[in-house]
Amino acid sequence: MVPQSGYELRDRNSGSPGGVFSLKIALVSPYDFSYKGGVVSHVVSLGNELSSRGHNVKILAPCSDPEQVETGEVELISFGRSGPVPSAGSISRISFSVWHRPRLKATLEKEAFDVVHLHEPLMPMFALMCCFLAKAPKVGTFHAFNEGRGSGYTIWKPVLAKGASRLAGRIAVSEPARDFANRYFPGDYKVIPNGIDVERFGKPSSWPALMDPDKTNILFVGRMGEKRKGLRYLLGAYSTLKWEFPDLRLVIVGPGEPDPTSYLTMGERAIDDVVFAGPVSDDELPGYYQAADIFCSPATGKESFGYVVVEAMAAGTPVVATSIPGFLGVMRDGEQGFLVEPKSEESIAAALRILILDRTLRHRLGAAGRNSAQQYRWDRLAESVVDCYRAAIQQTPAAVGAI
Repeated sequence: MVPQSGYELRDRNSGSPGGVFSLKIALVSPYDFSYKGGVVSHVVSLGNELSSRGHNVKILAPCSDPEQVETGEVELISFGRSGPVPSAGSISRISFSVWHRPRLKATLEKEAFDVVHLHEPLMPMFALMCCFLAKAPKVGTFHAFNEGRGSGYTIWKPVLAKGASRLAGRIAVSEPARDFANRYFPGDYKVIPNGIDVERFGKPSSWPALMDPDKTNILFVGRMGEKRKGLRYLLGAYSTLKWEFPDLRLVIVGPGEPDPTSYLTMGERAIDDVVFAGPVSDDELPGYYQAADIFCSPATGKESFGYVVVEAMAAGTPVVATSIPGFLGVMRDGEQGFLVEPKSEESIAAALRILILDRTLRHRLGAAGRNSAQQYRWDRLAESVVDCYRAAIQQTPAAVGAI
């Protein structure tokens, strides 16, 4: 396939058009790489998958402590520290500094990337700055979702729209994320879901010491302090079920402390046997999913994609999750688990009760989830991303940095 104009895709070894394409790719993240999160994990995994396919990939991102960050085979070019900013019910760490502009511009010119892939491309200041400075074809992936209004998109729309107009390709990680972005910046978005390391979650792992094999273990994974994760509703459901099932056990994995409402629920209902594992390493996490009898995510909203739901599915664990847009896109009620009403202790308890009582059903739903998770393998999704790169290169006029 030969482009009609602009950039040409070439085999970097032979310099001739056609054949196997090897691209020099910049993956740009607005989020500080010293702090784990969905977008950071997405960028690292995508970068390593692209690198394994022969592409030359570099990550550009703010990073407070580069020496403590592991990015596999992909080089991280760090652009300083970040600060905490409330975003969609969570706290994001992004860089608002404009002092990195000269170095960023020089890096982009020196590296002469064939394509610049920006994640949350309109996020100030680093990603947006890169969107304006990069002369190579630009592809943007939109991760965010909010059921309400995007106040930042609304306030800064005139400026952000100029950035959006510079994108030659647009990707959304889910239909809710696409609809949210398209509401403010209409365009052609291709939905390519987040990928996960299916083999890592599916390969048998050692049994965590905190998981009791003689009890029925319910697992929660997430930042405890974020109200949108809905921990209080799971705690309420758990307090009800404990009377009926004395051998029931709730294990909480994730950083931070429970939010004040969760503490209040535990105090009022005398819940004193919840196991708080705290944050666990990437190597340990699959073992928690695999050792759990049931995984529960009671999130109340603002989830663009069900990362933890897919991880549980890949581990073969049945799921109870709320019927919010981000979860509806990755599982079906009654197939990989049960979808329940958000913010409803009663609905969560009812679904958990069914699975507690029926071991055979748990095994069947877990097996179905493991099969469903195969569609989120990075080796399947990366090719769709590369197709977007090719399309962006074809439609971008030649400029500095062309192959």
